[in-house]
Amino acid sequence: MEVGLYFDLRSPPDGAGDISRLYNFAIEMCEEAERLGAHSVWTTEHHLFEDGYITQPLTFLAAVAARTRRVRLGTAILLAPLRIAPLIAEEAAVVDIISGGRLDLGLGAGYRVPEFELYGADITKRYGTTLLRAREIRRIWAEDRLRPMPVQQPVPLWLGFQGPKNAYKAGLQGDNLLTATGSLYEPYRQGLVDGGHDPASGRMAGGLQAWVTEDPERDWPIVSKYVATQLDSYRFHMVEGTDQPPPRPVDMDKMRARALTNRLDYFMYGTPERVAAQIREFTAGAPVETVFLWAAYPGMPEAMVTRNVHTICARLRPLLSEL
Repeated sequence: MEVGLYFDLRSPPDGAGDISRLYNFAIEMCEEAERLGAHSVWTTEHHLFEDGYITQPLTFLAAVAARTRRVRLGTAILLAPLRIAPLIAEEAAVVDIISGGRLDLGLGAGYRVPEFELYGADITKRYGTTLLRAREIRRIWAEDRLRPMPVQQPVPLWLGFQGPKNAYKAGLQGDNLLTATGSLYEPYRQGLVDGGHDPASGRMAGGLQAWVTEDPERDWPIVSKYVATQLDSYRFHMVEGTDQPPPRPVDMDKMRARALTNRLDYFMYGTPERVAAQIREFTAGAPVETVFLWAAYPGMPEAMVTRNVHTICARLRPLLSEL
């Protein structure tokens, strides 16, 4: 199993700090991750977050591509319903060309009402539109319709679906599944079979909510504060634009103690050996080839982020490379 790093480029909650420094430091961390043997770096997308959550992941990955030589570059995820297929295909091709064929294009459906309103997209059709975009992009590249073409033929295309119903649809369409949740392999595999695809061709990868440390009890009061800030922000923005009430703040102690299931409200935490064991449990029975962990949480000081990148690459990665 390979290990990667995940970036969302969010500023501190109080809005302080130099946004240009934040982005350039993230690129430096991508370079450092490559030097330390990481398999991949991934970035994501949201809009209208007050903390400056990255809005254009392929633009950022183009900059990372120019500063690295080996590490793979992934979107986890690009919000497919907000863009037309030719635009995605063209922008992805440019990143693949700059990187010499290192792009993994992960597409997702999104969930935030304000983002769909911003782009004039229909949120009620987001899953169907995401599946359609994947088919359209593959067809554009297969038919050699746009120039320049990407280096990879084809660029690996992933669908960031979490539930069993949509995991099945990803398999039915023959796409890779961008989740590390082992329990979703069975519906995904069944979709591959029902779609006439070789189940052995199924590929899974995904991000994990986790933090690795050599001293869990010392670091927990500090780490839990940053993680709670990020999760509370997600939960607030998830209901924005709906009639749902604001969610309660997360209880990090409960999340840390919760059993690992296909729910999203878990948090792996502990020594490299402990987290490696949790990852094995979480991905058991599934062809998960890559997992990626947050390099930073909003507002974390650079020294803490640097130490985290080193711990993931130098301590956790070797423990998972045997899988």
